[in-house]
Amino acid sequence: MRKIVLPLAAAGALGVAVVPALAATKSVKVGDNYFVRSSGVPTVTVNAGDRVKWNFVGDSPHNVTVTKGPARFSSPTKTSGAYTKKVTKKGLYTIVCTIHGASDQSMKLRVR
Repeated sequence: MRKIVLPLAAAGALGVAVVPALAATKSVKVGDNYFVRSSGVPTVTVNAGDRVKWNFVGDSPHNVTVTKGPARFSSPTKTSGAYTKKVTKKGLYTIVCTIHGASDQSMKLRVR
């Protein structure tokens, strides 16, 4: 069996749809005084253009606030639900819950 390989321009001319890769969504758990897991400072890695969804599951109020990194963003304070952010600037972000502070609730977000 013989395969026919068309250059990208020819594929478009023939009416073949060229679809860019879809961005992924990475979920991060926000529990009582932790991100991801109950101990340590986790690092979550995503690609530029991906979305990060923080899911609030604890009983106490929390937020997601960038304290260091190539871009700044912050979620509302929540006890349930989710906050989603599309990250486009590459680099390493330090994220904390400003209610509980960096020593109790922090994480790193690496965008490549």
